[in-house]
Amino acid sequence: MDSPVPVGSFFDVFPLSVLTTSTLAHLEGIRPQSRFDQRRFRMNVIVKTEHPGFVENGWIGHNLALGDGTRINVALLDPRCVMTTLAQDGLAQDTDVLRTLVRHNREQVGDLGRFPCAGVYAVVAAPGTVRIDDRVLLN
Repeated sequence: MDSPVPVGSFFDVFPLSVLTTSTLAHLEGIRPQSRFDQRRFRMNVIVKTEHPGFVENGWIGHNLALGDGTRINVALLDPRCVMTTLAQDGLAQDTDVLRTLVRHNREQVGDLGRFPCAGVYAVVAAPGTVRIDDRVLLN
C-alpha cells in the first residue's frame, strides 16, 4: 500500500501513533484481569476522550488539531502485534492483551487485511507545539 511518509524518512510505520483513553478504558472493561497500561502500546499521543469504545476507529481520513497550531492527518488504524504482550518495567507478560484485541477490535487495515487494532497512525500536516492537557479537536 502507498505510504504518506516522504521517501528517505525512517519510521516504524508512520511518524505518529495516537491512542484514546476511551480505548484503554474499554479494553479494561472487557478484560479487567489484564493491565491495558498505555506503555504497552508505545504511543506518541494519548488523547483523553469521553465517548465509550474504540473511538479512534472512526478517525481515519480526518484531521486532529493539537495544541498551538499542530495539525495531523489520521491515516490508518494501528495494527497490533506480540509487542503489546511483553513484560516491561512494572508490567507482567500478558498474552491476553493481544487476544482481547483479536476478539473485540479486529478491523480492516487499508487493503492489507483484518488485524487486531488499538489506536491510529498519523502524519504531521502542520507542525506546532503540543503540551500535556492541550485541547484536541477532530475535523
